[in-house]
Amino acid sequence: MEERSGDGAPPAQPDASLPPAWRHALAVFQAHLDDERGLTAHTVVAYLRDARQFAAFCADFAIDDPDEVELLVLRRWLASLTERGYARASLGRKAAAIRGFFALLTRRGLVADDPARALGSPRAERRLPRVLKPDQVARLLVAPDPATVTGLRDRALLELLYASGARVSEAVGLDVGAIDLGARLARLHGKRDRTRIVPLGEPAVLTVRRWLTEGRPQLVPEPGGPLLLTRRGTRMTARDAWTAVDRAARAAGVGKVTPHTLRHTYATHLLEGGADLRSVQELLGHLNLATTQLYTHVSRDHLRSAYEHAHPRA
Repeated sequence: MEERSGDGAPPAQPDASLPPAWRHALAVFQAHLDDERGLTAHTVVAYLRDARQFAAFCADFAIDDPDEVELLVLRRWLASLTERGYARASLGRKAAAIRGFFALLTRRGLVADDPARALGSPRAERRLPRVLKPDQVARLLVAPDPATVTGLRDRALLELLYASGARVSEAVGLDVGAIDLGARLARLHGKRDRTRIVPLGEPAVLTVRRWLTEGRPQLVPEPGGPLLLTRRGTRMTARDAWTAVDRAARAAGVGKVTPHTLRHTYATHLLEGGADLRSVQELLGHLNLATTQLYTHVSRDHLRSAYEHAHPRA
């Protein structure tokens, strides 16, 4: 299985056992990624790890310089990862990382001819996301104990995820000033430095207001700064949020739930309630409508059920 690294974790330094040309190429790639706007810390770490993995593969076959790599070597590397059980989505990301790596080396004159230019990506599987039923959402949202600071915070987190469709990084990245409780709006800072404003329902507003008045002041006296805090008074991380959602799901008895499950559920419930696809695209912050169309496959079951119950000749 593919190793994972937490968001913001420092990338592993190139192994001293690699040939000098590979170590230099990896250093150039790291400097480039560090300066690239719009890439998350997690993406930078993953791309560097992918490039180093490929460099180690080449070194094992006495390919001591990136300029010696041919397309066949790249394909053999991906084939070896397939045999080791890597998912197609992971292979696609690794292929993208290596294409970017060699494109940069070619521009910098470290490689004469880009061998990855014709490297394709395995087509990712189109899995339908899990979607919670409304009664499951209701049980999940009230699972945290409101008598504790952690419970108040977790309720605010869950309500925000389901009410806004935010990515987990967007939710934990919220500052107090990004929430307008009077107007029932949240300003989310998403991928590629894009910002979008999304509406919040009344239950989410009430839960966040209670967190701000009863819970958060117990951790920090300042009214501004990060919205969602750990018990140490620091901003929640994505990993903290995953743990909080998992804890609530186990307490509610609704099976495996992640922050992304709530994002999927948000989108599907909007479509089932009559929202148009373009509006859902804007609310989710998708650049491509095709990404949003994934949710139409989930709602088709709902539409078919409605048709069979309502149409006289169904």
